[in-house]
Amino acid sequence: MKLNTNSNSYIIIYSAILVVIVAFLLAFVYQALKPMQDANVALDIKKQILYSLNIRGLDGAEAEAKYAEVVKEEKKAGDKLYYECEIDGQKKYVFPLKGMGLWGGISAFVSVNDDLNTIYGAYFNHESETAGLGAEIKDSQAWQEKFQGKKIYSDDGQLAIGVVKNVENPASEVDCVTDLNEYISKMKED
Repeated sequence: MKLNTNSNSYIIIYSAILVVIVAFLLAFVYQALKPMQDANVALDIKKQILYSLNIRGLDGAEAEAKYAEVVKEEKKAGDKLYYECEIDGQKKYVFPLKGMGLWGGISAFVSVNDDLNTIYGAYFNHESETAGLGAEIKDSQAWQEKFQGKKIYSDDGQLAIGVVKNVENPASEVDCVTDLNEYISKMKED
């Protein structure tokens, strides 16, 4: 008996078998590559932390070594994780921050001097911002450097840091971040 390859049942069975085989292969490849993907994600986070500490241009092995050298401890302020670091004998704190952009999430690592009031550096990342506009926060080191030296709190203890359209106070405003306030408040409580 000859198989009728033009029948609907043959096409449905053939398609179902093909889908199962492809699904199995994709699952296998995903599981086989998962450890490498996880390692790459962990390395990317370490590099972002280093970028916030104004350490850039390192390859994978160099970044791992530098991270081990400067990041002294991972700590918690309440339920939020932060990193205690040391750069040139000076203590720095790195805080991971998240927020929403126009098209997707924005994440950041902001490093603060030991006084918990002066920003040492910042690195921003985004999921899907518009290239050339919102993507500038990730791609422009010059824009990220605008945060360096800014004060988080005013002399009377009020939150002073801001991202604004027209800078009136260059000590605490950046042209064009309130989770940071929560971190520092919880650190002072502990």
